[in-house]
Order: sequence, then structure tokens, then C-alpha cells
Amino acid sequence: MCSESSGSEHQRLSRPKLFMEIARLFGRRSSCPRAAVGCIAVLEGRIVASGYVGAPHGQPHCLDVGCEMENGHCVRTIHAESNLIAWAARTGTSLLGTTVWCTHSPCRKCAQLLGNVGVKRVVYDEFYDKAGIQQLRAQGVEALWTGSHEGELELSS
Repeated sequence: MCSESSGSEHQRLSRPKLFMEIARLFGRRSSCPRAAVGCIAVLEGRIVASGYVGAPHGQPHCLDVGCEMENGHCVRTIHAESNLIAWAARTGTSLLGTTVWCTHSPCRKCAQLLGNVGVKRVVYDEFYDKAGIQQLRAQGVEALWTGSHEGELELSS
């Protein structure tokens, strides 16, 4: 135990703030300039998978060759939540019972996938798609908004 004071107050991050900050860091790896979305899956207080917006494996990134737009959306990239699920599958990691921390609420397709792999809760910081939130709830997945960029929500996982 440290008995000396460094002169400044050390304030330990809560787990919710930590997890959302980590999701934001993964979002900074996004390779499409249109959205810096990141997410992590947490089970029993430990990160088991991560994802961010990026091109399919072996394909060029938007930052290198530009976005490929269809109907106002970039179709060159894979959404962060889909990449999280793909990486978990590739490494043999189950997402059953996890809480997924996302910088943005998922789209409907990603919400369907998250529900199908057994995610129990999705915590998001920025609103993106109402249909995605409705889809999560329809599949019995709890959808929670942090309420701010500071992640004020206090959760145990």
C-alpha cells in the first residue's frame, strides 16, 4: 500500500467509463472518415472481443482509396459491431451473455446479429438508429444509453 501522496488526487475510473473510453479508442482505428465507431464485448469485467469500422480483410480502406457510396452510406466498410462478431467467431470466442459497449447505437442489421449471438446488453454513447434499438429490445437485449459523452451510467459489467 502506498502511503506517500504525490500531491495530486488520483481518481480511479469506474468500469463503465473505462469500457466506453476503450470503445472510443477502438473507434479511432476506423478506416472510414464518415464515422469513428468502436465497440468492445465484456464478460465478467473482462474484454473478450473488439471491433471498429473497417474494410473487409485484404480490401482497401476508405482512407486509402475513398468511400464507396450507395444511398448515402459507405458500403466499402463493415460496421464495428459486425467486425466484433466476426473477430469473436474467428478466434472461437463466445459472445453469449456479454455486454457490448458501443460508441454509437447499432443499425438494425448489427442489432439482429448482436441478438442472435446472445449478447445480453448493449450500452451506447451516441444515438444512431432507432430501428436498431427497437430490434435489440425485440430480441430481449437490453439497450442502454450512457446519457452523455462522459458515460455517467453506472453498471456492474
